[in-house]
Amino acid sequence: MLSATTVSARAAGAWRLYSHRAALSTVAIPASEAGQQTAAASNPALPYFVPRNSRGSLPVYSDIRNGGTRHLVLIRNVQGDIQALAREIRKRYSSPDHAAKVEVQHERHIVLSGGRWTRDVTEWLVQKGF
Repeated sequence: MLSATTVSARAAGAWRLYSHRAALSTVAIPASEAGQQTAAASNPALPYFVPRNSRGSLPVYSDIRNGGTRHLVLIRNVQGDIQALAREIRKRYSSPDHAAKVEVQHERHIVLSGGRWTRDVTEWLVQKGF
């Protein structure tokens, strides 16, 4: 019996089974290993690097806590000088009346609290060449 995630297709007279997971794992990733070499080559002066995940997107996530009153932006798997990236983010997202709270967790992750900046952070990292 076929599960809900299995789709059968008939090709060249033979039945082939394709798993839903297999179809998702065949996402097209650029030849430069999801842009890692491209970003490193375009910004050799940056002391940090934010590699893309296996699906080719940047590891920037939002987290909403305390019943929707606390918004966090998570940047995961930062390589290199994570403190330099934290300083740049703090400078970029702080205003005269509001200081963005930026924390470094587990030597590889950055947590930015105080706003809904997931899309802005992602666009900023793309502009920097990641």
